[in-house]
Amino acid sequence: MAGQHAGKAWLGICLVSVLTACSQGNGFSDLDKFMADTRAKPRGHVEPLPEFKAYEAFSYSAADRRAPFEPPIDVQLTMVDDEPVSDVEPDLDRPREVLENFGLKNLNMVGTLTDASGGLFALIRDNEGGVHRVRTGNYMGQNYGRIVGISQTRVELIEIVPNGRGGWVERPRFLSLDEDEDEG
Repeated sequence: MAGQHAGKAWLGICLVSVLTACSQGNGFSDLDKFMADTRAKPRGHVEPLPEFKAYEAFSYSAADRRAPFEPPIDVQLTMVDDEPVSDVEPDLDRPREVLENFGLKNLNMVGTLTDASGGLFALIRDNEGGVHRVRTGNYMGQNYGRIVGISQTRVELIEIVPNGRGGWVERPRFLSLDEDEDEG
């Protein structure tokens, strides 16, 4: 058994010595040539780093002006307003009527009715398909429009709209009979 170990050890020593003898030649000559050629080539040029300018502090010179994200301050007008002050304003305490839920563009006059005493009513269709009977004094439209006159072909009303300066102004409007409505 000791002989087997001695044979294996002897075989290992021989194998290592043979490998060492083979490795001592010019086995890396191609690698050495490549390295020598690479070193002999001209070297590349690397750009120098750019110069950085020192930070210069900025002084805000518009500190006395309005900040751009704040609402503007109300400016008093120097011109005298020549228009007379109107005392027109809508009656906000009265109950709203059904046709005040629709804009005038969504309402159409489709006909008239006369009662037994000769009073004239207008028939108004809303954009939801409902037909409503109105008379002088009723309200319609979203701008407090009060009906002031009804004829066979037209309903006249006065709207009360804001004037843009905190007050109100009256504006005449009308709805005409749409005769082409029945043909379509």
